[in-house]
Amino acid sequence: MKEEVIRVVVIEDDPMVQEINTQFIERVAGYQVVGVAGNGAEGVRLVGELSPDLVVMDVFMPVQDGLKALAQLRANNEAVDVIVITAAKDKPTIQAMLRNGAVDYIIKPFQFERIRQSLESYRQYRLQLGQGGFASQEEVDRLLFRKTSEPAGRAGDAARETEALPKGLHAVTLDQIARQLAEESQSLSAEEVAERVGIARVTARRYLDYLVKVGQVRLDVSYGGIGRPTNRYIQVHK
Repeated sequence: MKEEVIRVVVIEDDPMVQEINTQFIERVAGYQVVGVAGNGAEGVRLVGELSPDLVVMDVFMPVQDGLKALAQLRANNEAVDVIVITAAKDKPTIQAMLRNGAVDYIIKPFQFERIRQSLESYRQYRLQLGQGGFASQEEVDRLLFRKTSEPAGRAGDAARETEALPKGLHAVTLDQIARQLAEESQSLSAEEVAERVGIARVTARRYLDYLVKVGQVRLDVSYGGIGRPTNRYIQVHK
């Protein structure tokens, strides 16, 4: 089955940030930016014309700010989800955007990994809701709290069995790495994992070493070729 393309409108007044956000969004497979607006009023109009699936929106903008733009989208009954990317970090603003239905709130400056996590989480959210039928309480909890569900012994074990992670490690990234390894039949180097997940090699190495420590991943040392041996990692299937 062909993967769904999630259509995005970016609403951001800074042209440089517009470009960065667009590049970051389109680096994530299955996402396409179909329109860019420089203020809230223009963005609301563009959403009405293009009917995107998702809006990525700033708060501080001329003509109409993000607070008013989001409220207008809801008043217009636009069937669109919103992720906020902004420098606004005061709690009343955060609360107002969430009350109007923003599905995520990212504070500038941010790294690609953070928006990637947000977009991957949003994709899962759409997939779960798009299946139709009825939902159990467990499924609703996963939708509300972005919890993942994996069969025992697979990628989800890494996050479930390691609730208290060492400082600097995050459960979402850990789960992404474990999922990536679970999908591979061959071992991967830290560099290959980093490229697939979209993080730095040194960061991938820290997570991989941790997964080895807790017994979720096995370390294989490759001595092929000239030069230093290469550490490679493969999922342990229970």
